[in-house]
Amino acid sequence: MGMTPLFLTNIPPVGWLLIAVVVLVLFGRGKISSLMGEVGKGITSFRKGVKEGTQELEQADAEAAKDVTPSEADKEKS
Repeated sequence: MGMTPLFLTNIPPVGWLLIAVVVLVLFGRGKISSLMGEVGKGITSFRKGVKEGTQELEQADAEAAKDVTPSEADKEKS
């Protein structure tokens, strides 16, 4: 079951085309293309940040897993 509002499902394809033309006239082609470019840069930056964050977590997990042997002081206490 989708969560699409009812008023959006009742607009025919010609209506969507008319809305697109009005938006294009109001904002202009240059403004819309620059906006889409900024959206693309934002998505790229987000993906890069997620990738770097994942790498940092994996690196921290790997460093924590490396040193599991008890030290000499711990062995003498046992």
